[in-house]
Amino acid sequence: MLDWISTAIRKDPSLQGGLRPLEILLYPGMWALIFHRIAHPLFLLKIPFIPRLLSQIARILTGIEIHPGAKIGKRFFIDHGYGVVIGETTEIGDDVMIYHDVTLGALGWWKANGKAKRHPTIGDKVVIGAGAKILGPVRVGDGAKIGVAAVVIRDVPAKAVVAGSLGKLLKKKTSRKK
Repeated sequence: MLDWISTAIRKDPSLQGGLRPLEILLYPGMWALIFHRIAHPLFLLKIPFIPRLLSQIARILTGIEIHPGAKIGKRFFIDHGYGVVIGETTEIGDDVMIYHDVTLGALGWWKANGKAKRHPTIGDKVVIGAGAKILGPVRVGDGAKIGVAAVVIRDVPAKAVVAGSLGKLLKKKTSRKK
Protein backbone atom coordinates (compact mmCIF):
# COMPACT_ATOMS: atom_id res chain seq x y z
CA MET A 1 0.00 0.00 0.00
CA LEU A 2 2.86 2.39 0.74
CA ASP A 3 4.11 2.01 -2.84
CA TRP A 4 0.74 3.32 -4.08
CA ILE A 5 0.87 6.32 -1.74
CA SER A 6 4.45 7.19 -2.71
CA THR A 7 3.52 6.84 -6.41
CA ALA A 8 0.55 9.19 -5.96
CA ILE A 9 2.67 11.76 -4.14
CA ARG A 10 5.45 11.53 -6.74
CA LYS A 11 3.19 11.75 -9.82
CA ASP A 12 0.37 14.07 -8.71
CA PRO A 13 1.51 17.73 -8.67
CA SER A 14 -1.35 18.68 -6.34
CA LEU A 15 0.19 16.54 -3.57
CA GLN A 16 3.66 18.09 -3.63
CA GLY A 17 5.01 20.52 -1.07
CA GLY A 18 4.48 21.17 2.64
CA LEU A 19 1.62 19.23 4.23
CA ARG A 20 0.05 18.49 0.83
CA PRO A 21 0.97 14.77 0.95
CA LEU A 22 -1.55 14.41 3.79
CA GLU A 23 -4.24 15.20 1.23
CA ILE A 24 -3.80 11.65 -0.07
CA LEU A 25 -6.18 10.73 2.74
CA LEU A 26 -8.88 12.62 0.82
CA TYR A 27 -8.42 10.63 -2.40
CA PRO A 28 -11.29 8.19 -3.01
CA GLY A 29 -9.01 5.98 -5.13
CA MET A 30 -6.82 5.34 -2.12
CA TRP A 31 -9.76 4.20 0.01
CA ALA A 32 -11.23 2.04 -2.75
CA LEU A 33 -7.86 0.35 -3.15
CA ILE A 34 -7.47 -0.20 0.61
CA PHE A 35 -10.87 -1.91 0.69
CA HIS A 36 -9.90 -4.00 -2.34
CA ARG A 37 -6.56 -5.04 -0.81
CA ILE A 38 -8.56 -6.41 2.16
CA ALA A 39 -11.41 -7.96 0.14
CA HIS A 40 -9.31 -9.67 -2.55
CA PRO A 41 -7.51 -12.20 -0.28
CA LEU A 42 -10.85 -13.03 1.38
CA PHE A 43 -12.35 -13.61 -2.08
CA LEU A 44 -9.46 -15.94 -2.96
CA LEU A 45 -10.10 -17.87 0.26
CA LYS A 46 -13.72 -18.29 -0.94
CA ILE A 47 -15.08 -16.57 2.14
CA PRO A 48 -18.69 -15.80 1.24
CA PHE A 49 -20.40 -12.41 1.42
CA ILE A 50 -17.72 -10.39 3.27
CA PRO A 51 -15.55 -9.53 0.22
CA ARG A 52 -18.60 -8.32 -1.72
CA LEU A 53 -19.83 -6.40 1.32
CA LEU A 54 -16.47 -4.63 1.58
CA SER A 55 -16.50 -3.77 -2.13
CA GLN A 56 -20.02 -2.34 -1.85
CA ILE A 57 -19.11 -0.28 1.22
CA ALA A 58 -16.16 1.10 -0.76
CA ARG A 59 -18.51 1.89 -3.68
CA ILE A 60 -20.90 3.76 -1.41
CA LEU A 61 -18.07 5.75 0.20
CA THR A 62 -16.01 6.47 -2.92
CA GLY A 63 -18.13 6.02 -6.05
CA ILE A 64 -15.56 3.45 -7.22
CA GLU A 65 -16.62 -0.17 -7.69
CA ILE A 66 -13.87 -2.79 -7.73
CA HIS A 67 -15.01 -6.42 -7.67
CA PRO A 68 -13.04 -8.33 -5.02
CA GLY A 69 -12.06 -10.91 -7.66
CA ALA A 70 -10.16 -8.36 -9.77
CA LYS A 71 -6.37 -8.78 -9.76
CA ILE A 72 -4.54 -5.48 -9.33
CA GLY A 73 -0.79 -4.96 -9.60
CA LYS A 74 1.58 -2.65 -7.77
CA ARG A 75 1.47 1.14 -7.84
CA PHE A 76 -2.02 1.24 -9.36
CA PHE A 77 -3.43 4.78 -9.25
CA ILE A 78 -7.00 5.96 -9.74
CA ASP A 79 -7.05 9.74 -10.22
CA HIS A 80 -10.32 11.44 -9.22
CA GLY A 81 -12.04 8.07 -9.43
CA TYR A 82 -15.78 8.65 -9.31
CA GLY A 83 -17.63 6.29 -11.62
CA VAL A 84 -14.81 3.75 -12.03
CA VAL A 85 -16.03 0.15 -12.43
CA ILE A 86 -13.61 -2.80 -12.45
CA GLY A 87 -15.12 -6.22 -13.13
CA GLU A 88 -14.48 -9.58 -11.49
CA THR A 89 -12.08 -11.16 -13.99
CA THR A 90 -10.14 -7.96 -14.71
CA GLU A 91 -6.37 -8.19 -14.40
CA ILE A 92 -4.35 -4.98 -14.03
CA GLY A 93 -0.56 -4.84 -14.27
CA ASP A 94 1.92 -2.66 -12.41
CA ASP A 95 2.19 1.14 -12.68
CA VAL A 96 -1.25 1.58 -14.28
CA MET A 97 -3.10 4.88 -14.01
CA ILE A 98 -6.78 5.39 -14.72
CA TYR A 99 -9.02 8.42 -14.49
CA HIS A 100 -12.65 8.89 -13.49
CA ASP A 101 -15.59 7.18 -15.16
CA VAL A 102 -13.50 4.32 -16.59
CA THR A 103 -15.16 0.92 -17.04
CA LEU A 104 -13.16 -2.28 -17.24
CA GLY A 105 -16.18 -4.47 -17.86
CA ALA A 106 -17.80 -7.33 -19.70
CA LEU A 107 -19.69 -7.24 -22.98
CA GLY A 108 -22.73 -8.88 -21.40
CA TRP A 109 -24.10 -10.59 -18.34
CA TRP A 110 -23.92 -14.12 -19.74
CA LYS A 111 -21.20 -16.63 -19.00
CA ALA A 112 -19.93 -19.40 -21.26
CA ASN A 113 -19.17 -21.31 -18.07
CA GLY A 114 -18.69 -20.46 -14.41
CA LYS A 115 -15.04 -19.45 -14.82
CA ALA A 116 -15.10 -17.63 -18.15
CA LYS A 117 -12.81 -14.60 -18.53
CA ARG A 118 -15.23 -11.76 -19.23
CA HIS A 119 -13.17 -8.67 -18.43
CA PRO A 120 -9.99 -7.01 -19.75
CA THR A 121 -6.36 -7.70 -18.99
CA ILE A 122 -4.38 -4.48 -18.70
CA GLY A 123 -0.59 -4.60 -19.10
CA ASP A 124 2.05 -2.67 -17.17
CA LYS A 125 2.46 1.13 -17.43
CA VAL A 126 -0.89 1.68 -19.15
CA VAL A 127 -2.76 5.00 -18.91
CA ILE A 128 -6.54 4.97 -19.36
CA GLY A 129 -8.24 8.33 -19.92
CA ALA A 130 -11.45 9.59 -18.34
CA GLY A 131 -14.63 7.95 -19.57
CA ALA A 132 -12.88 5.15 -21.45
CA LYS A 133 -14.66 1.80 -21.68
CA ILE A 134 -12.61 -1.36 -22.15
CA LEU A 135 -15.02 -4.25 -22.56
CA GLY A 136 -14.71 -8.00 -22.82
CA PRO A 137 -11.74 -10.35 -22.46
CA VAL A 138 -9.39 -8.09 -24.42
CA ARG A 139 -5.73 -7.43 -23.70
CA VAL A 140 -4.21 -3.96 -23.54
CA GLY A 141 -0.45 -4.23 -24.06
CA ASP A 142 2.27 -2.73 -21.88
CA GLY A 143 2.73 1.02 -22.19
CA ALA A 144 -0.47 1.60 -24.17
CA LYS A 145 -2.47 4.80 -23.80
CA ILE A 146 -6.26 4.71 -24.03
CA GLY A 147 -7.74 8.12 -24.80
CA VAL A 148 -10.61 9.97 -23.19
CA ALA A 149 -14.00 8.34 -23.88
CA ALA A 150 -12.45 5.64 -26.08
CA VAL A 151 -14.36 2.39 -26.46
CA VAL A 152 -12.11 -0.66 -26.73
CA ILE A 153 -13.48 -4.11 -27.66
CA ARG A 154 -10.38 -5.53 -29.40
CA ASP A 155 -6.83 -6.21 -28.24
CA VAL A 156 -4.49 -3.22 -28.12
CA PRO A 157 -0.78 -3.75 -28.91
CA ALA A 158 1.96 -2.61 -26.54
CA LYS A 159 2.77 1.13 -26.67
CA ALA A 160 -0.22 1.83 -28.92
CA VAL A 161 -2.45 4.89 -28.57
CA VAL A 162 -6.21 4.35 -28.91
CA ALA A 163 -8.75 7.15 -29.26
CA GLY A 164 -12.34 7.51 -30.34
CA SER A 165 -15.62 5.71 -30.11
CA LEU A 166 -16.74 2.67 -32.05
CA GLY A 167 -20.30 3.97 -32.30
CA LYS A 168 -21.89 3.81 -35.76
CA LEU A 169 -25.27 4.75 -37.10
CA LEU A 170 -27.10 1.47 -37.61
CA LYS A 171 -30.49 2.70 -38.72
CA LYS A 172 -31.69 6.08 -39.75
CA LYS A 173 -35.25 6.98 -38.94
CA THR A 174 -37.03 8.36 -41.96
CA SER A 175 -40.06 10.58 -41.79
CA ARG A 176 -43.19 9.63 -43.68
CA LYS A 177 -45.30 12.15 -45.47
CA LYS A 178 -48.98 12.00 -44.63
